[in-house]
Parts: sequence; structure tokens; C-alpha cells
Amino acid sequence: MKKTFALRPEGKHPDRVLEALKNELSKYMKRERRRDLPAGADFWDFDCKVGADEASAEVFHPNALRAQLDALAQGGAEKVYVELLAKPATRQRWADSGERAPSDSDDDGGGFDDDDGANG
Repeated sequence: MKKTFALRPEGKHPDRVLEALKNELSKYMKRERRRDLPAGADFWDFDCKVGADEASAEVFHPNALRAQLDALAQGGAEKVYVELLAKPATRQRWADSGERAPSDSDDDGGGFDDDDGANG
């Protein structure tokens, strides 16, 4: 979805227009996530760009979409450009990312100090 939305149409309250826009984007993301995944993919990820126009649109994480729309609306923008493109993605495993898994930490994770081996 690549679309420019008017935030201040004549005869409509800007807050209601903003809420309707957020709802439409949420519905779009839910609809895209219902599509069948290609082989080897774990989930649908989204490339997300938001800005006052297409030229000034910046890349954001999909979770930050609502906050960016709020910021643009509070900044007095008349319109907003939103680009949401679904792409199949795979989850990164701890071993694949090069980071240590939480279970590989140095402490024993139990939180108990059993010096004498007795429970209590």
C-alpha cells in the first residue's frame, strides 16, 4: 500500500480522521498477515515509510507507525504519505544472530545459593 491520506478534510474532525486512518492501516496489516506464507517463511514483515509526502518519508518499524502518525498530526500536517509493503520473513534464531541465548548466561539462573547442598 502506497497512499497519501488527507489529515484535515473539510467538514470532518481531524481526530476522527486520524483514528480512521489508523484503523484502516491496522485492517490492512491484519489482512496481509492472513495471506498464505511462502515456503520457508515464518511471518509477514512490513517495510514501513511515513512522512508528510513521498519525498520526505522515512523508514520506521511498523510498531512505531501510530506514534509517527500522531507526531505528524500534532505537527499540523495537512496530509501524510504511508507506504506499507508486506514481505515474507523468517525469525532469527539465537544461534543465527551471533548473540548469546538467555540460557547461556554465566549465572545459574536459579537465584539460590546452595553452598551446603541443603534445601532451606
